[in-house]
Amino acid sequence: MLTPPRTVVRRDGGLYALERALQRRGFRHVAGADEAGRGACAGPLVAAAAILPEGRRGEIDELADSKLLTPAARERVYDEVVARALAYAVVVIPAEEVDARGLHVCNLAAMRRALASLTTRPEYVLTDGFGVDGLDVPGLAVWKGDRVAACVAAASVLAKVTRDRIMVELDGRFPGYGFAEHKGYITAEHSAALRTLGPCREHRFSYVNVATVSGRDGRPPRARRPAGDGAGTAPPEPAAGLPGLGPGAFAGRPDEPMGHCGASGGTVGVALGEQPRPPAPVGEDVVMEGGVR
Repeated sequence: MLTPPRTVVRRDGGLYALERALQRRGFRHVAGADEAGRGACAGPLVAAAAILPEGRRGEIDELADSKLLTPAARERVYDEVVARALAYAVVVIPAEEVDARGLHVCNLAAMRRALASLTTRPEYVLTDGFGVDGLDVPGLAVWKGDRVAACVAAASVLAKVTRDRIMVELDGRFPGYGFAEHKGYITAEHSAALRTLGPCREHRFSYVNVATVSGRDGRPPRARRPAGDGAGTAPPEPAAGLPGLGPGAFAGRPDEPMGHCGASGGTVGVALGEQPRPPAPVGEDVVMEGGVR
């Protein structure tokens, strides 16, 4: 039996080289998945998946890792991805769910849900950094995938822009923390506001810096989120009206059903059906995406 020749993708082949190589091997619909907000101590975790068309239509000017783009460039690329993608999906995991189930579980569940929600079935999946199990198609975890695979970069822009829009909206509902500027990540200004105001309900009480200023750092991660009255305990508002999620989009609690796809092939939802894991160490993953302990 003859084995097919080995496919070699050169590092200098550009952002589209990996997808083009897979498409030459017969995987026409290559999906990328990425997330935003792992290292933030406030706000939701957002994951996205996208399939770009083959050929020139799938080549988007300025497309790159979302963290390397200016906010204005991200908005332009976001609009192009939404307009051109064969399918895209965005999943929003609220802060209280990150506290309840753990960051890594939520991260994998969100990417899995985003991939499962694509209206065009992927034939191959590329993910940024973490492999995602439970998929019925082959896949590859790519280190710095948002810098070497166009579909992963597209997903990173979808996730980042969606989350940034949510954080700007939260800044109006929870003034004083500066969410519109630092987007919930740990900065000197954010830390000072936490010490002065205490955490609000959009903070992640399983993160060590939030747990410390809340006076609940001696409790296990899942017991830190307050259950009584106070800034961190206001009853949740409906999430379907969050800005930037698009017409027909949906975001909400994990026990709600997924939203339906919009005309453009995009969906927004929350991860379902994942089981909690044992309590995580204090301050888990707070260093990701520019955060500090």
